[in-house]
Amino acid sequence: MSNDTGNILTALLTGAIVGAGVGILYAPDKGTKTRKKIKKSAVKAKNDLADTISNAKNEFHKTAEAKKMEFEEKLEDTLSNMSYKADDIIVALERKLEDLREKNAELQK
Repeated sequence: MSNDTGNILTALLTGAIVGAGVGILYAPDKGTKTRKKIKKSAVKAKNDLADTISNAKNEFHKTAEAKKMEFEEKLEDTLSNMSYKADDIIVALERKLEDLREKNAELQK
């Protein structure tokens, strides 16, 4: 979940809570009914927030797992490429060593 989406959801949830609270407080009901409505709205807001946090957490875990797998694949590719390059360097060094041995043998004659 992107940061903008999280901010939008937080703003919408906050607006809904404030709107519900103001609406309940100005309603022409008895105090007990108003308190019940406030409690009901608070519980609903808590549940909505818990759901939003849970969804955000799940999205974060999915994204983190995908990035981890992507990193591991890139690391494996890099190590594989390095291994091939190391083999090429070893072969080149072995050729150079053989050339030096031949030149040394000629100079010793």
